[in-house]
Amino acid sequence: MDALLLVAHGSKIICSNEEIKKLTRKLAQDSRGLFDIVECAFLEFAKPSILEGASICALKGAKEITLLPYLLSSGRHLAKDIPAELEKIRKNYPQVRLKITPYLGAAEEISEVLIKLCKQASDAGCHTRAHVNSK
Repeated sequence: MDALLLVAHGSKIICSNEEIKKLTRKLAQDSRGLFDIVECAFLEFAKPSILEGASICALKGAKEITLLPYLLSSGRHLAKDIPAELEKIRKNYPQVRLKITPYLGAAEEISEVLIKLCKQASDAGCHTRAHVNSK
C-alpha cells in the first residue's frame, strides 16, 4: 500500500489547521489509484506530528510513504527539521520505504497558480477575515 503524507507548517489558529485537513480529504479523493492512504501532519503547533502521521500510515498498512512538504519556500524546516523527522520514521519503521517530493514553492506550475489567483482578485474591502474563513 502506498501513502501520501502532506506535511504542513501548522498554526496556533485552529481553522488554519482545519484547512490542511480539508485539503488532505480532497487529495485523498483526487489521488485515488495513486495512493491508498492520504494523511496530513504538521511541523509544529498542531497534531499529528510528522512521526505520528507516518505512524498512522504505517499502522494502516503503508509499505511506502511519500512526504509532500506543503511549504512555499526552503528554509530551516526543509533543511533540518524534515530530514530529522525522516530519520525518526526510518528508525521506527525500517520496513517502510520513504520518498519526498519537492516542496510546493519549488513546483514549476506555482507561477501559473499565482497568476490565476491574481485574475480572481476582488476589491480589498471585500476580502475580510470572515470571507477568507468561509472558503
